[in-house]
Amino acid sequence: MLRKTYDRVMALAESRQAIRWLALHAFAEGIFFPIPPDLMLMPMVLARRDRAWLYAAVTAVCSVLGGTVGYCVGFFLQGFGQWILKLTGTPNGLEKFHEIYSQIGLVMLALPIPFKLLAIASGLARFDFPTFIIAAAILRSARFFGVAALLRYYGEPVREFVEKRLALVVSAASVALVLALLALKALLH
Repeated sequence: MLRKTYDRVMALAESRQAIRWLALHAFAEGIFFPIPPDLMLMPMVLARRDRAWLYAAVTAVCSVLGGTVGYCVGFFLQGFGQWILKLTGTPNGLEKFHEIYSQIGLVMLALPIPFKLLAIASGLARFDFPTFIIAAAILRSARFFGVAALLRYYGEPVREFVEKRLALVVSAASVALVLALLALKALLH
């Protein structure tokens, strides 16, 4: 089953529709989608390393656009934004968000925290919108272009490693995701 899923993702990454799905995924992640767009960006770059910069740019632009909508949800639809934070298991999330922000500032946009939470909380907290957009654009672009660069230049050995040890890679990614979610929950409680 794991191999079939991997093969399907790689086939999608090589398809004509891949860039549209990547754009939609990156946009939705800034509002409601829980899976980071890196998980689609990576196989796409591995499948077509010559298009790495295009894929990174599409991911960054659509992610920031989605974050803009997420910010607006928090800013204009405060009750809905607070409900989303509560759904994630962070009922006191806004207070903790302010605390973390006071310690590290907008660098928190680069953390592996779901971008929708950061965008909505930034709107709820009434952060300066232009500052949010500029910081998100810089930090999200750095992240996605960094991933694309690593895979563009070291892609073939990475692809070989993943294909030979698919179960190990998926297990490690799952453990990392669970640890990141537990760390987020600990930070926001």
